[in-house]
Amino acid sequence: MKKTGVVLITFVMLFSSMFSAFGQTHVVQSGDVLWEIAENNSTTIETLIELNDMKNPDLIYPNQVIQVSNNNSTMKEASAMTNAEKAKALIESLGTDNTGPVAYVNPNKYIQHNLAVADGLEGFGELVKKLPDTTYASVKRVFSDGDYVFMHTEYDFFGPKIGFDVFRFEDGLIVEHWDNLTTTAEDVNPAGRCEIDGTTLLRDLDKTEENKATVKGFVQDVLMGGAPDKITEYINVNKYYQHNTGVADGLDGLGAALEEMAKTGMPMVYDANHFVLGEGNFVLTMSEGQFLGKNVSFYDLFRLEEGLIVEHWDVIEEIPSEDEWKNSNGKF
Repeated sequence: MKKTGVVLITFVMLFSSMFSAFGQTHVVQSGDVLWEIAENNSTTIETLIELNDMKNPDLIYPNQVIQVSNNNSTMKEASAMTNAEKAKALIESLGTDNTGPVAYVNPNKYIQHNLAVADGLEGFGELVKKLPDTTYASVKRVFSDGDYVFMHTEYDFFGPKIGFDVFRFEDGLIVEHWDNLTTTAEDVNPAGRCEIDGTTLLRDLDKTEENKATVKGFVQDVLMGGAPDKITEYINVNKYYQHNTGVADGLDGLGAALEEMAKTGMPMVYDANHFVLGEGNFVLTMSEGQFLGKNVSFYDLFRLEEGLIVEHWDVIEEIPSEDEWKNSNGKF
């Protein structure tokens, strides 16, 4: 169970607990200098520079957390974890008093693309403080593509939600984050499916690039309108399971939904695709466009069999106007 005090923890205390997993830390105070911090902790300036990946050791600032020693056993354990395991642990630590997984985030570089959250670990800390005691996160699917990890998660904070999270790693630490969230639908689709259920079986690892190319072609030719008549080249005409609760199974269900939106004068329009990430038979695309008259980001997860799309999950989120952004990194 989550302890009430965790949500109210101060930013400096949060950082201290984060980095204790990897060793002792020092929170910079006004007037501190690096040589004095090194001397007081029986170490050297060179060690501090290396431990904290300092680009400019002459520039330190109040409330900065500086790691002053290693916990070698904990670091060895972390180094044995895959990036997917680290990302999953971080997400599922939300709503608990387990702050250890936050140490998988690079303390000096964390680029945030959730536009409602400020950049860096300071923004992450502020987010954690605002979460209610009942916060819950359960990762249903997690995949890796090079330095990227993408996951499909069931959340509960300020109400139930479905989300996709994407993390980019450098040297085993998270340095960048994207996500798309939506309120969980109350209904199931005509086939009885919800937004998160379905198979999680990962297979066809040798076909990752081939499957990514297929999905990229589908987005460009069909969703972006270049050649919609090519849809049967990408989707299995006899087997297409849909998890968008407003769309029925099969090509007929997809066609009917798109036609209905066009009739109402609010078609679903894909303007640009920014990412295609995949592992084996699962491929995630991150795109932007318009839906119901609003600028939105589309996250679409596809499952493929024998080179054709057979299953689809998605999350659509409105992109706020720029004057509401809490960071300047953009949605993509």
